[in-house]
Amino acid sequence: MVVNDHSNITLLKEIAELLNEETELIPMLKGALKKFLAGTNFSTGWIFFINEKGKIDLVVHENLPDGLCYNDCQYLKKGGCWCVSRFRRNELKKASNIIECQRIENAIEAKVGDTAGITHHATVPLQSGNERFGILNVATPNTVVFTEEELELLESVAFQMGSAIKRIYLTKQEQEMALVRERNRLARDLHDSVNQLLFSVTLTARAGIEMTDNIEIKETFKEIQNLTQSALTEMRALIWQLRPQGLESGLIDAIKAYAEMLKIKLTINVSGVIQFPSRVEETLFRITQEALNNVRKHSGVMEAMIYLTVTQTDILLVIKDEGRGFKIDQNMNIPSIGLQSIRDRATAIGGTAEWVSEIGKGTELFVRLPY
Repeated sequence: MVVNDHSNITLLKEIAELLNEETELIPMLKGALKKFLAGTNFSTGWIFFINEKGKIDLVVHENLPDGLCYNDCQYLKKGGCWCVSRFRRNELKKASNIIECQRIENAIEAKVGDTAGITHHATVPLQSGNERFGILNVATPNTVVFTEEELELLESVAFQMGSAIKRIYLTKQEQEMALVRERNRLARDLHDSVNQLLFSVTLTARAGIEMTDNIEIKETFKEIQNLTQSALTEMRALIWQLRPQGLESGLIDAIKAYAEMLKIKLTINVSGVIQFPSRVEETLFRITQEALNNVRKHSGVMEAMIYLTVTQTDILLVIKDEGRGFKIDQNMNIPSIGLQSIRDRATAIGGTAEWVSEIGKGTELFVRLPY
């Protein structure tokens, strides 16, 4: 694609520099969109990410009029529209004029604020090679059709954005792989050194019990054996947290194996198809790990129930025990680092984590994740 105008070439170079310098995805897109609008006749723009299931997410917008910003961009986020439908059907190949936009029309009809003469927009897919990420939409007041030059410039910017998105995704994948390698190394080191030492202490204490007739010495060795056995369980749980075992066989099998290692009797009820992206699967596993650790350490019981429900839009994970429970802070302060870790893992992928608990009546953890 050729962009002949000298000012347009300069603008594209400036946007390319910004995209290459930024390492965080959303600030990168927002900065590039802002610079693009400042250097062209387009006045406003917004970006949808669209996943493989067709779910849309409004990730960036710039200079939206009040009517389109109403109630956290309510009318842009919901409803049908030509550009998203074409993208979902893999029919949106290049920058195009939109004849009509139902989302904008709904905002105008609702009379929720001034739309500043925005009635139509141009749209272009964001992609890199065969990987498709979403769409970029831009608009100008009182403009129904955009020129071929404007669409050409829009397509050039979208190409740059798609390449930058791919770069950041690859960088994050490399970072995640490096983190996994380091976790695996630590897990091996703990297993080969500390874990083996603790096991040796357990055997030594057992031998000490059998070698003496002194009651006090026997009790001392028994206490050493019990403490070491508890430390071994903690160490094995830590190794599991560093390197999930069994996820290659599926989430449910991994959870069952972890509960067995903790000696927790577990009942699991599943509704829906269990087929998650790797990040979602690991998040569910890590949250369940922490919850089961809390059951073992704090509930006073060694039984728990898990309910996993999968719908087209959500994943609901409920983990319940009938133990001693705890008092929920009315100020919503999280009472432990473990519980805060569960909430942090859920919110990191756009989900929520809440507890229902009462002294003497057990605890229920409710985790909801987008799907």
